[in-house]
Amino acid sequence: MTRDLAQERPLGLHPPLPPYEYGWLDVGDGHSLYWEACGNRSGVPAVFLHGGPGGGCSPDHRRFFNPDQFDILLFDQRGCGRSRPHGSIEANTTAHLIDDLERLRKFRNIENWLIVGGSWGSALALAYAEQFPERVTGLVLRGIFTARASELRWLYQDGASHLFPEAWSDFVSVIPASERSDLIGAYNARLDSSDPAERRRAAQAWCAWESATITLRPRRSPTADLNAQLALARLETHYFVNGAFLREGQLIEEAHRLAHIPGVLVQGRYDCVTPPKTAVDLQAAWPGCRLHLVPDAGHASSEPGVMRTLMQVLEEFAQLSERKRSLEKEHR
Repeated sequence: MTRDLAQERPLGLHPPLPPYEYGWLDVGDGHSLYWEACGNRSGVPAVFLHGGPGGGCSPDHRRFFNPDQFDILLFDQRGCGRSRPHGSIEANTTAHLIDDLERLRKFRNIENWLIVGGSWGSALALAYAEQFPERVTGLVLRGIFTARASELRWLYQDGASHLFPEAWSDFVSVIPASERSDLIGAYNARLDSSDPAERRRAAQAWCAWESATITLRPRRSPTADLNAQLALARLETHYFVNGAFLREGQLIEEAHRLAHIPGVLVQGRYDCVTPPKTAVDLQAAWPGCRLHLVPDAGHASSEPGVMRTLMQVLEEFAQLSERKRSLEKEHR
């Protein structure tokens, strides 16, 4: 559901932050995940879940977190970024990614953690938290996506097409008219083609459509890295043609499992990738969470209002965790 990396250098983030440790974790099935730890080893444990499926982490993702307050774990999901093999859809489902998160948590000796995710990362965060609620201290989610058929239809069939008709015309031009009733399926078939030129055309068109819709004001172009385009498009269509390997409506139906978990939803009012309706539906099923509708923002985490809100919310979580730690010390 698109990547969320800013094309330009974001303003207002914390200073650049190198990892204090990084490596690759063998998670089986031929996959090895790149991971990195940043910030304060004694800080609030937090894990960041990137978008896609098929995106990856960037150095700017570290900068949403105050490095004095958080012990931040970032990783590239199966087939993504620096994880190996790049772009692979073999043994790559939502269930696999949930298992990978548990492996990473145990590998890093983390008892429980704050989960921060945007776009597809919000769906993965919900899926993990609903399966392992006892391991989650809080959820900070942006651009809420739950992989319902209506959400996929909005972006890839009939919805956003009415707002971006020029970009939509380019998007559908790759697919013959006879196949346009199922564009995700048609793109999935081409991205699985044995013809490299056909795969390249499909990946470029897929990524160009998503880049056209991601911000409130047009200011992005898709990455020029063909391998990154191929991985993003291949993994997204693989997941979406399979309903993200979730039961229809599952993430909202099971949101009651999050009742005791503090949660904040940060949603752009004019998000044309994951419109606000999903965030409102999720809040109705999870009354304990807070919803911030950013009035002048689209989907990307680089939108100024979204960025400010996310950083403020993370600061609040860090302060709350510090107060809890102080109280625990007093009662020992």
